[in-house]
Amino acid sequence: MRRLVALAIGGGDRFVVELQRAWDAGDAVLPVDQRLPAPAQESLVERMGASVVVDATGRHRRRGGWEVETGDALVMATSGSTGDPKGAVLTHAAIEANAMATSSALAVDPSTDRWLACLPLAHVGGLAVVVRALLTETPLEVHDGFEAAAVETAAGQGATLTSLVPTALARMDAAAFRAILLGGAAMPAQRPPNTVATYGMTETFSGVVYEGWPLEGVELRIHDNEVQLRCPMLLRCYRDNSDPRTEDGWFPTGDAGALSDEGRLSVFGRVDDMITTGAEKVWPAAVERILTESPAIADVAIVGRPDPEWGQAVTAVVVPIDPTQPPSLEALRDAVKAELPAYCAPRNLELVAELPQTPLGKTQRWRV
Repeated sequence: MRRLVALAIGGGDRFVVELQRAWDAGDAVLPVDQRLPAPAQESLVERMGASVVVDATGRHRRRGGWEVETGDALVMATSGSTGDPKGAVLTHAAIEANAMATSSALAVDPSTDRWLACLPLAHVGGLAVVVRALLTETPLEVHDGFEAAAVETAAGQGATLTSLVPTALARMDAAAFRAILLGGAAMPAQRPPNTVATYGMTETFSGVVYEGWPLEGVELRIHDNEVQLRCPMLLRCYRDNSDPRTEDGWFPTGDAGALSDEGRLSVFGRVDDMITTGAEKVWPAAVERILTESPAIADVAIVGRPDPEWGQAVTAVVVPIDPTQPPSLEALRDAVKAELPAYCAPRNLELVAELPQTPLGKTQRWRV
């Protein structure tokens, strides 16, 4: 019986050892996010059907788990940015395809490069770094999460490559690395030249499109305004055995986008996020990119609220930097109208203390 082994431990050498141990035994691994409360971790382990749990106290067998298929390497919980997380089943062939395409695109040289994994290993942005290093025999350093001083120390001691979320850039000296992969959230308007904007998801085991261009072996198409992918990096199925791919192998991403004549991808946001106001279409991400430049705004989400006149009213849900001096609706409208059509400017302003987010910092727009 090939089992699913839940690794309920933090990032570090032990995680890597247990990962390899499970794979050597023919088992698959479920990384469990250690930032989740204990009941949520237990629920995830149960829902994904793990038969073994590795935690701080050792290895434990559990009843109720079910088998994985030969060749399955990972069951990765999706981000949950659009609802409850699902378990994407990724094969060894899929994660190897991702590792090799990424390493080729970055011209990784194991004799001179060193990977630093400093994102949570329960998410593809962190775990993909570990897998790339192992499969290409590139030196690797693993941290238990992002800590700016530790990351800069690692760079000073030879780490050349890493993967980060955009919010981490402002907290460290990005120039210390040869290349930094960025994913998991909207890209900042200004970013260092050694950063690479990636597009991908749990179902592709991290980014498969770099700066709008697909990696080797990756096909892109736009179907009914939706981005679709076909590539060897794709999941086999979800843990409930449902297969999200079309009959001819295309994966509908749920993201809206467009391809240039040269084949470069632009992503506008989630298909379901689009706001229709007075018959005009507004993509929240475009408005959010403008408003995040405001010195008075710590965070912002653009949503459509029901409106009897407009159908949906563009609404800015704002976390002000100083709650006693929040930005005015007029100021927000002026900023947006300076760059986008007037119908994109928010008609309403809502002030909140925080926005609901996934552990990696993606706004859970469905909860705003």
